[in-house]
Amino acid sequence: MSSSSTSATSASSTMSSMFPVLVFAVIVGMLASCAAPPLAPGPRPEPGQPAGVAAAPSLADDNAPLPPARVTGKSRWQPVRWSELPGLADDAMDQAWNAWVRDCERPAAPFAALCRDVRQLSIAAPQEQRAWMMQRLQPYRIEPLQPSGDPLLTGYYEPAMDASRVPTAAESVPLYRPPALLAMRRPWYTRQEIETDPKARAALRGHEIAYVADPLDALSLQIQGSGRLRIREPDGRVTLARLSFAGSNDQPYRSVGGWLLQQRAITDASWPGIKAWARANPQRVQEMLWANPRYVFFREAPLSALEADFGPRGAQGVGLTPGRSIAVDKDSIPFGTPVWLSSPGPLLNLNRLVFAQDTGGAIVGAVRADFFVGSGPEAGDIAGRLKQPLALWALWPR
Repeated sequence: MSSSSTSATSASSTMSSMFPVLVFAVIVGMLASCAAPPLAPGPRPEPGQPAGVAAAPSLADDNAPLPPARVTGKSRWQPVRWSELPGLADDAMDQAWNAWVRDCERPAAPFAALCRDVRQLSIAAPQEQRAWMMQRLQPYRIEPLQPSGDPLLTGYYEPAMDASRVPTAAESVPLYRPPALLAMRRPWYTRQEIETDPKARAALRGHEIAYVADPLDALSLQIQGSGRLRIREPDGRVTLARLSFAGSNDQPYRSVGGWLLQQRAITDASWPGIKAWARANPQRVQEMLWANPRYVFFREAPLSALEADFGPRGAQGVGLTPGRSIAVDKDSIPFGTPVWLSSPGPLLNLNRLVFAQDTGGAIVGAVRADFFVGSGPEAGDIAGRLKQPLALWALWPR
């Protein structure tokens, strides 16, 4: 992410090299070497068919009787033919399969029985993976039970930035662990009080995790709920860490973009537009930040090389896969559900298999999803601008 200061700009450049953008990352063959029981025996395959998949179905054969519609929470699921799914034959199934293997670390009950096959097929050809999916799953078009807002796809990402373990002239904006007495006062102090009230400041003393250069970068971490830090330690070492959500002050969230629109200060309320306004109006940045009273606290964990290939853990409890994980309304789509996503838009043209692995307070409605783009400033630029139409199909065991 860009910054209003020279040092933060340098930090952003450093982060670009330290944290390659994980947009649509492919972790090819993950767990492929793990031993897995063979697929359950079935009918003998047709000549030329891959082992383990008999008489692979095609869209031309997609004419079996459809099951009845389902009601799931706030959504109605209408059964459809596989041929209704746009771009089904073109998606890179081998890339999606890595997310599916990850999904099987904590499978939802209806999908647990499929996970042995999923692991076995992680080294299969894409056409074999697609054929197995069509055999075992039934697509349902997701619709709202009650009239709601327009179907919408937005994006989110994992911020990545440089930090210092101790405050410096360049890096002085603290990121905090939860204070010991956070639960004793609900709601806790507002963002403005946290930065100005002596009692709030005393309660947070000693709970600093690290310091970053740009207060908007700190805000982006709080909005996204997680992030990566490249922390310079007092002895000169550099450590990599992931911050994840550990609590909040229970104050209401107010969008700083919405505040700027009300002030008629901007017309582009995307995150890049907000950053551009902040660079041009440094004297009003504090006023803008205080317009959002909500404040988020974090926990820190070391970032291993394996975990760096994935995003933070979502609400399902598994690491998010860039380009293959979505946040959904859990009252409409259960966690762990494979979902076919279609969103032809001006920024991204998406027809692909994704997995419902996360949720968020702003993700409300049957046909509403937040698309996990990846990590770093380029992913942040895409996530900040992504807002386009959406259609979703749940893929449920037959």
